[in-house]
Amino acid sequence: MIMDDEQFLAYWPKNSEKEKSSSRAFMLGLSSGFAIGALVLIAIYSGWYPRATMQANSKLSSTVLFIAIMGISIFIAIVYRKFKWEQQEQRYLELIAKQNKKQTQMQP
Repeated sequence: MIMDDEQFLAYWPKNSEKEKSSSRAFMLGLSSGFAIGALVLIAIYSGWYPRATMQANSKLSSTVLFIAIMGISIFIAIVYRKFKWEQQEQRYLELIAKQNKKQTQMQP
């Protein structure tokens, strides 16, 4: 969803707080975290590195692994939501600065 600058300047002040706690960005980050967790599981259980597989099978508890994947997923989701909000806020501030610069150049 890319809005042009004028639409974004009208949209962001009204919706910035709502976007700060957006569940959409959180869910996107959460799914990314689960994808990373799935890759870790594939790497562990595929047996592509026999020594690591032996270590994982002898010392790794499935409960600990599940909790670790959940923790990583939630962490990534929170960081992703914060990052997206900061990115939009930065865009808004840059557009305001650009608009102010144009206005000061127009004045004699």
